[in-house]
Amino acid sequence: MDSHGDSDMFDPIVLAEDRFRGKGYQEGFTEGGHLGETEGRRYGLANGAKIGSEVSFYKGFAFTWKCLLQKNQDAQKNSKRLKVLNTLLEMVQRFPYEDPTYDKLQEDLEKMRAKFKQICSLLNVQPACQNATAAGMSF
Repeated sequence: MDSHGDSDMFDPIVLAEDRFRGKGYQEGFTEGGHLGETEGRRYGLANGAKIGSEVSFYKGFAFTWKCLLQKNQDAQKNSKRLKVLNTLLEMVQRFPYEDPTYDKLQEDLEKMRAKFKQICSLLNVQPACQNATAAGMSF
């Protein structure tokens, strides 16, 4: 027997490690992709719900105060307050609820938070935006 014939007999054994490593890598890659997608979806739902609750709180707060101030007789005093409330309501209206890839999401949220703080200062109120689950609501 020549040495070339002997090495051919052991080739499947020698190459088995490479074959199994490649197969294991591919299976791990596929499984990791599925787990990452599942975890990403769960994370997105949780954060989306938090952001939705926060923006909805701002909308309800601004709308309620707008109605209350419009019924008040002191229109001169309330004009600045109403203007800021309308600005917040416009920000809420323009918020891209349907676009999860919106690149200025955090920036717009920070602007809304700042506007909300400004309104609270103008109204001299100290409300707290509660977590939806703490309030007993569920989605």
